[in-house]
Amino acid sequence: MATSRRSPFANLPAAPVAPKKPVTDTRHGITRTDDYAWFRADNWQAMFKDPTLLDPQIRAHLEAENAYMEAAMGDTAELQKVLFAEMRGRIKEDDSSVPMKDGPYAYGSLFVTGGEQPHYFRTPRDGGDKQVLLDGDKEAAGKDYFRLSGIDHTTDHSRGIWGYDDKGSEYYTLRIRDLTTGQDLDDVLENTGGGGVWAPDGKSFFYTLQDENHRPSKVFHHIVGQPQSEDRLVYEEKDPGFFMGVGGSLLDDFIYIDIHDHETSEYRLLSTKDLTAEPMLVAERVEGIEYSMTEGGDVFYILTNDGDAKDFKIVEAPVSAPGKENWVEVVPHEPGRLIISHMAFARHLIWLQRKDGLPQIIIRDRQTGEEHAIAFAEEAYSLGLSGAAEYDTDVIRFSYSSMTTPTQLFDYNMVTRERTLLKTQEVPSGHNPDDYVTRRVMAPAHDGELVPVSLLYRKDTPLDGSAPCLLYGYGAYGITIPAAFSTNNLSLADRGFVYAVAHIRGGKDKGFAWYETGKMEHKQNTFRDFIAAADHLVKEGFTSYDNIIAEGGSAGGMLMGAVANMAPEKFAGIIAAVPFVDVLNTMLDDTLPLTPPEWPEWGNPIDSLEEYQWIAAYSPYDNVNARPYPPILAISGLTDPRVTYWEPTKWVAKLREYTTGDAPILLKTNMAAGHGGKSGRFQRLEEIAFEYAFATKVAGKM
Repeated sequence: MATSRRSPFANLPAAPVAPKKPVTDTRHGITRTDDYAWFRADNWQAMFKDPTLLDPQIRAHLEAENAYMEAAMGDTAELQKVLFAEMRGRIKEDDSSVPMKDGPYAYGSLFVTGGEQPHYFRTPRDGGDKQVLLDGDKEAAGKDYFRLSGIDHTTDHSRGIWGYDDKGSEYYTLRIRDLTTGQDLDDVLENTGGGGVWAPDGKSFFYTLQDENHRPSKVFHHIVGQPQSEDRLVYEEKDPGFFMGVGGSLLDDFIYIDIHDHETSEYRLLSTKDLTAEPMLVAERVEGIEYSMTEGGDVFYILTNDGDAKDFKIVEAPVSAPGKENWVEVVPHEPGRLIISHMAFARHLIWLQRKDGLPQIIIRDRQTGEEHAIAFAEEAYSLGLSGAAEYDTDVIRFSYSSMTTPTQLFDYNMVTRERTLLKTQEVPSGHNPDDYVTRRVMAPAHDGELVPVSLLYRKDTPLDGSAPCLLYGYGAYGITIPAAFSTNNLSLADRGFVYAVAHIRGGKDKGFAWYETGKMEHKQNTFRDFIAAADHLVKEGFTSYDNIIAEGGSAGGMLMGAVANMAPEKFAGIIAAVPFVDVLNTMLDDTLPLTPPEWPEWGNPIDSLEEYQWIAAYSPYDNVNARPYPPILAISGLTDPRVTYWEPTKWVAKLREYTTGDAPILLKTNMAAGHGGKSGRFQRLEEIAFEYAFATKVAGKM
């Protein structure tokens, strides 16, 4: 158990006290009272697009919370500057990507010294002068928030679609740029998903439109030069539980409409030979069956879990008849070998898989069927598969890193098996991998499962329980947190921290079953796994309970809220970024952004008493009770459409009401940002420096 330690927080002003305005709700014969429901502004949809519309009483409370937070963290101001300078010093400010070849050009992105936003450029295919296509710093000038969604060029390289969000609400505006002159055309498309797919002739493109609940529910066809109001509706998804995306094939002959929730998918295809045709259904959606498609000339390669292929298999079908009745297995299902993604090129099929908790890239010769793997020897590492922008190629691109090894970018010849190192991530302030240790340990869970935990620490860190530890977790949606290199984490390691990532259930770190047993009725495994990771790190001498600071964001913020209720004595502090903590209320409100698509992950408490009870048993806000909570830092964004600002605001108010201890409960609300926090690369470092300053203060390492 945690030992007593003098609080690092002293002489604080009185914390804000939120007024209570009880609202009762009865479902399935169960009545709950929510004293802080009033933080959910009635005009939240309009406010996301125009934050000045926020109710003055709510704004006043959020500003009071920010003032209290500033008072509590005021003595870390210098430390924040030092941390920020360290992290900035590890970034090559004038960094540039290695351009990807596509036709007569190679396309890439760069940052300039002092710049916050990316610049997109192209060069002649084999090198030459850079032509800047889009200057993000210029476009962001004068805006409190600005995020680019990238730029997509036409087949003939004459035009590009680019998108931006200048409120943090993730409603993107699309513009069309003449890539020769650098001038934007008159077309302006509002409330989009952020990108588009060009038709081969470059005269029109397809895009998704976000509805009032922030769901991409419609695909439109836009003809350059006409107003958005005249765009043709290509397909509308009326089930509020499904999202849509639109993409294109490398051969420019199909537009893909991808319809999905978290466990079910459906594709519709539009041949670019007839842009006015009705999209063709590939395989009708069946609950729990997922599939995704890539083109291989005369066939489609389809990655799917159909037919009890829990860890996925790859099938092929003729381009002319891609329905399920024509699917033929190409790469069989292998239990414990999770196929994550796949790509096809003229002579090769490639896929990224995870086996024994580590990623591999597999190459198959399409003619001979011969396979080989690109594998690595470190104990824990991360791979990224970029592929290629061209179909007729033998060269693909991938990246490699570990928690101690900076990212390396390779071109790989799939025929000769030669790797060409293109770039190694430069750390201008210096980095010696030999000064650090990366390890993977296995923590026994409550039911005998072993939870992988990736560790980073300096070689000279004492492993006698005295080291502070930042323990990070997520555990939802099947998302795997890679054991990748991060220059930011070095600031903690250099201060004697053990930086740990708990690969808990809810992700797919150990296959699809690892995800399946961390969702719905099994959700509490996620929380218990995280606590088990903390227990194991203490048992093995890496840290002690009064030295562990837990961190998670979004669904990982739910994890933070749950473990705060379940085992507050095992954590010295908790950082919850944009935390999804009001789970029951949110899942009961189908008018909120993204709620129906979330039901397959958490359950539908509107229709099911059983699923109501699952969520009610762990929902962090509903389970706050009288106990001594550790210091907690909650961070939110006012215009966040994913985790609405009122969730952490209500949670903090309730925690402060119920805690029996004297540790501060802090709320920081970014008044000009959304789910991802601030948008610029250095602004983002300021936020990380703030979080790490909190961890350092709690650990007594200032």
